[in-house]
Amino acid sequence: MADLPAESAHKRPRVVALVGPTGVGKTAAAIDLALVINAEIISADSRYLYRGLDIGTAKPSAAERARVPHHLIDVTTPDQPWTLAEFQHAAYAAIDAIFQRGRIPVLVGGTGQYVRAVTDGWQVPPVGPAGPLRAELEQVLAEEGVEALADRLRQVDPESATVIDTRNPRRVIRAIEVAVTMGQSFVSQRQKTAPSFVTRWLGLWRPRPELYARIDNRIEGMLAAGLVAEVQGLVAQGYGWELPAMSAVGYRQIGAYLRGEWSLDDAIIGIKRSTRQFVRRQANWFKLTDPAIHWVRASAEAAGQMADWLAGQ
Repeated sequence: MADLPAESAHKRPRVVALVGPTGVGKTAAAIDLALVINAEIISADSRYLYRGLDIGTAKPSAAERARVPHHLIDVTTPDQPWTLAEFQHAAYAAIDAIFQRGRIPVLVGGTGQYVRAVTDGWQVPPVGPAGPLRAELEQVLAEEGVEALADRLRQVDPESATVIDTRNPRRVIRAIEVAVTMGQSFVSQRQKTAPSFVTRWLGLWRPRPELYARIDNRIEGMLAAGLVAEVQGLVAQGYGWELPAMSAVGYRQIGAYLRGEWSLDDAIIGIKRSTRQFVRRQANWFKLTDPAIHWVRASAEAAGQMADWLAGQ
């Protein structure tokens, strides 16, 4: 099959966005697709940014990354979280570099906020963690829980409180920081500037029972591969439980086990439950009914089917 042109005299350069729920098989499909269409992969998974978070994130292996160039994986440490603005800036730089090499950027991930920020050209507030305010909010989270933070957000930014996931403490903290620091609503600042490229959307799906069975098997595989030891190693390096990276699904539950708060069985159940909840939240970002997304049933033939569809666009 012929390579897809990165650009032509009559079309803006194209970016391919491959989305779908966690566990559906995006990594393998993206690699197969990239090999067919002469592409490079840009990760849009917020957890892949962190070095050392490998097993629990199902990060592409070194062998997989050797098959196709990958970008925005292992770019920071767990104690140096990136803002959305930093990710967007780095993603645009990677896209430009890939275009210059005459190849197709394939943006792959299940973090809807990251994907949409790039493809929709969000004007993301470049506000970093607000020192004393961040410490105060972290203390509220530790002592009173995420609902107290949600109440605070409703006071300072009621518009955002009705839109973002108020069960996600990192999202709530970020919204409060932006609203307080900049004096404007977090969500109202998300104006858009059309990027210089056009996006072709691909989605990978499986029936929900099949997807959940794959997720359960993958979690069991993570434990067999040494997830508990991976978390222990991160703690031994001095990374605290309060860090956003350490609150990711899998790391949070294993942390509760290591601190003696849960049994290992309870932690496993918690990981599976939280992963299912994450799948449902992902579905709010990328809907099977979205006419802009060409959905393909996950299978051994999926990459070829996606490449054929792209060739006709």
